[in-house]
Amino acid sequence: MAKHVKKSDLPQKVCATCNKPFAWRKKWEAVWDEVRYCSERCKRERPKAR
Repeated sequence: MAKHVKKSDLPQKVCATCNKPFAWRKKWEAVWDEVRYCSERCKRERPKAR
């Protein structure tokens, strides 16, 4: 049995900063519901809340 899943079959979200889609990653497995940004750079550059 193959354990690999095609990237196109993984869940996706849209980054809150750059509005680009990004796919699920193994390192986000436990916190996928909380992930909002595609990268650390987007997280650092997010708009400041007023």
